[in-house]
Formats: sequence, structure tokens, C-alpha cells
Amino acid sequence: MKYFVSSTVKASYLLLSYSTMMFLMTLFMMLMDKAVLVEICFFEFNSVTVTLPILLDWPSMMFSTIVCFISACVMMFTTNYMAADIFISRFTWIVMLFVLSMNLLIFIPSLATLLLGWDGLGLVSFCLVIYYQNYKSLGAGLMTAFMNRIGDVAILLAIGFTFSQGHYNALFMWNFPSMILVIMMILLAGMTKSAQLPFCSWLPAAMAAPTPVSALVHSSTLVTAGVFLLIRFYPFLSAAPMFNLTLMIISSMTMVMAGISANFETDLKKIIALSTLSQLGVMMLSVSLGLFSLALFHLFTHAMFKALLFLCAGNIIHSHNNNQDIRKMSHLWYHMPFSSTCFNIANLALCGFPFMAGFYSKDMIIEMMTFNQNNTLICINMFLATWLTASYSVRLSMSIFWSKMSQASTISTSDEDNNVIAPLSLLTTGAIISGASLSWIMMNPMELPVISIYNKTMALFVTLGGALITYKIFNLELMTKFSSLTNFLFTMWFMTVLSNNFVSKPGMTSGALTFKTLDLGWMETLGGEGLLMSIKNLTILNQQNQSNLFNLLVSLSLMSATFYSLILMIF
Repeated sequence: MKYFVSSTVKASYLLLSYSTMMFLMTLFMMLMDKAVLVEICFFEFNSVTVTLPILLDWPSMMFSTIVCFISACVMMFTTNYMAADIFISRFTWIVMLFVLSMNLLIFIPSLATLLLGWDGLGLVSFCLVIYYQNYKSLGAGLMTAFMNRIGDVAILLAIGFTFSQGHYNALFMWNFPSMILVIMMILLAGMTKSAQLPFCSWLPAAMAAPTPVSALVHSSTLVTAGVFLLIRFYPFLSAAPMFNLTLMIISSMTMVMAGISANFETDLKKIIALSTLSQLGVMMLSVSLGLFSLALFHLFTHAMFKALLFLCAGNIIHSHNNNQDIRKMSHLWYHMPFSSTCFNIANLALCGFPFMAGFYSKDMIIEMMTFNQNNTLICINMFLATWLTASYSVRLSMSIFWSKMSQASTISTSDEDNNVIAPLSLLTTGAIISGASLSWIMMNPMELPVISIYNKTMALFVTLGGALITYKIFNLELMTKFSSLTNFLFTMWFMTVLSNNFVSKPGMTSGALTFKTLDLGWMETLGGEGLLMSIKNLTILNQQNQSNLFNLLVSLSLMSATFYSLILMIF
């Protein structure tokens, strides 16, 4: 047993060492202001070169540092969380493949060889979602795989359309006749991977995976791959006239939808998953405004506090006998003080509380949006999403930390394990200082906009307003009366129904009807069963004839006489 448990420890040490080394290399690259492009040529076909480029620039290396740092913390946490799992070694290998796929996606800027990481993420995420082998996990895994296959097909089509350029490198794309089709396909791929409307229903469903996987997927790997793809190709994508507007509308709708659904949800992991969906909308909106550097900045800071949120949630779920319903959790502030503190710090960072990690990136995006004089409706959606973020964060903290006692008296909660405290401490440090540190590293202070005091403080007032209103009207039983409106809001604007039952139910119903009318109906009579009965009856008749030789001879004589008479009449 010790060997299996130690595999997660070895993996965490390896990832932590790699992230430290990569962070030092990132600082060196930024200091020297250099980027290295290594290109390996596989083959040429009709003057089209298929190569494996590896781009070592500071954004890629910083992203890789954060991915591996979070993965190290997750693997350390897994040592305690999945200690009773006899297949922990297999789980470790799958997670390491997942991290490798993400690193391939980060460092490869070519559209053709990007598939190594892109398809690797899709395949390995399916294996991780169905890790707990039951029907719910299988359904969630298939939904995740099929939804992501849409994006994979879009990438393949984009590769085919880009054939006329002679190369697939994201850094050197130019205008060509099929440019609009390629841009549409890359946009579709980014939307499916980052779960934007209408492809958003797989994200909460993927919560069927183990909590350490959720922490990894929702912080820095699978769902951020779509955002990173659009950031990588943005100079080429922005050449399309409707790209920015389309992405702006879709992302702003996704933010609001996820925020409303999170206020109605009672599953702890799904609330955090919907908050991820909301923040992905913020990143996509930032890309659509042309602020792709700020989108990358928010992606880095968001990874820290979202991984912390999931690990704290995993510890709480583990202590409640794997129960995820927030209506059956309360007074955890007294039982799990360390996890509660870390959880609240992550929630404050998510809301954009001043001087936490989320404050530096989220506030900057909102300020630049108001500074650039954008569409009023988009601005309203952004502020509404910020208000809803504070709302569901306060609701979540109130319900599991300070509400009336509701859990079973047999539950014994504690967070004293060192394998839990160490990763939570590291990620809490990141959730507090990563925003300021990355802003000093990435942002030039001379480029900050000078805006009015009203615009500067609007985001803070909206956040505080959402938190205070929810605190005053806090009531966990929001779903006391079922109605069409609550059903619409609870099911992510019917996206859950539309992407599952709407697609699968007609096919399954028609299949059942076809089976009844054809296989069990007249085709059964004329087909297999009818043929069997005919052969059986003829066999019985033949056996009866063979059992009486006189009847057989008479029958043969009559048949022969009839046959010869017919021949004589014809000829």
C-alpha cells in the first residue's frame, strides 16, 4: 500500500521541481526580453511543411509554471483524499498524462501539431471523468467527450482550410481566401473547450470526476485551453470583421447565465464549476475587447484561487462522507478552521476583493472596458456578472460556515492532515500575492489608464452591493416553489436539456419505435422467425413422407406425371 500512496508524492515532488525551474527560466527570458522558437520538420507535401514548433516565450513558460505548480499541490492533496483507492498509481499516471497534454498545447503554436495536446486533453479528460465507474460518470464522460469532439473536428477543418498557406504556424498567419472559415473554426473550437454558450452543459456534468481532477481541470488545464487558443491566434483572428462582436455577445451571455445558475444550485462542486464558467466568460470578453494580455493575466490569477476553492471543497466533501449538498453542511467554521479560512480567502479573491489576486486582473478588465467606451448592454452584463459573483460567493460561505446546524451528528470533521495543510497553504499564498506579483512582472505601470473616480470604484461598489444584498436576504431554500422561470434559471437556460434530452431523446424514441414495429413486428414474421417456422413445417412434412414409403412413391409418381405432362404440353 505504501508504494501506491507514494506515487502521488513522487509526482508532486517532480512537478514542484519542474515548476520552480520553469519559473526561474521565465524570469530569465523576461529579463533578457527573448523568445526561442525551435522547429522540427516532419515532412513536406506539395510545398506544405508539417513541422513541430516549440515556442519558449515568457507567457508560455509562465503558464507552464502555474499548471505544474497547481498540479503538484493537487497531487499532494490526492495523497490524503484518495488514500483508500487501490488504483491510485493508475490515477497518478493519467493525471501526469493530462499535465503533459496541457504543456504540449502551451508550447506548440502550430495548428497541425497542436492536436497532440488538444486531443490528448480530450481523451485523458474522458478517462478522468469516468474514473468512478458508474452510470452517472459514464454519462458525464460521454457528454464531455462528444461536446469536445465538435471542437476537435473544427480544428481538423481549420487545418484543411489552412493547407493553401503552406504552413500552420500561429505566429505567421496572413490573409488568404479561406481565412474567414479558418477563423470560424478556431472560434468554434475555443468555445467548445472553454464551455461557452451553447456548449456549456458539459462543464458542471464533468464534476463526476474526483475532486482533485476537478481542481486541475477547472483551474489551469482543460477549460482554459480554449481561451489560450484564442489568445495565441488573436492577431490572426481579429482580422475577421465580426469576430470580436460575436465573441463579446456570447461571452457576456455566458457570464450572466453561469452567475444566475450558481445562485440556484445546491451542489457544492457545481457551484464552483459555474463560477469557473463565469470567469471563463470574463476572459473571453477580455479577448473580444482586444485585451488578450489582460485575459492571460486573469487566467493566471484565476488558476490559483480556483484550485484552492476546489481543494477546500474536496476536503469538506471528504469529511462529510462524500456528501456534496450544501443544505447538509453548516458550522464548518468551528470544525475545520484552516480549510474554512482558505476557502473564504479564495472566495474573496474570486469576488475581486481589494489586494487579493482577482482584484488586480478583474478590476483592470472592468476599468479598461469602461475606458474603451463599449456597448452599454455589454457593460451592464459585465457588472451584473460581477454582482452575481459576489452574490453566490456570499451565499455559499453563509450556507456552509455560518448557517444553522443541519448536518448529521455522526460526522466528524477535521483538517489536521499535513498532506492537506501543505497544498492549501501554498495555494492560499498564491491566491493572496499572485495578483500583485504578476501585475509587477507583466504590466508596465506607465500604461495604466487614467479614469474617473466613479469608474474606478464602480466595480468595488457593485461587488460590495451584491455581497451585502445576499447577506441580508440570505435564504438557502430558494427553490421552495417550482415554476417555469426557476426551471429555466436552474437548468442553465435549458442548455442542460437541449444538449442532452433534446438531442438524444428523439433518436432513442424513434429507435425504440423502429425496434417494436420492425424487429418485433412484420419483419420478425417475414424474416428470421417466419423463415424458421417455414423450414420447420417443411421438415416435419418431409419426415412424415419419409416415414411411409408407399405414400412417398405415390407422391413422386404423381409429381413426375404432372411434370412430364407439362413439358409435353409446352413443347
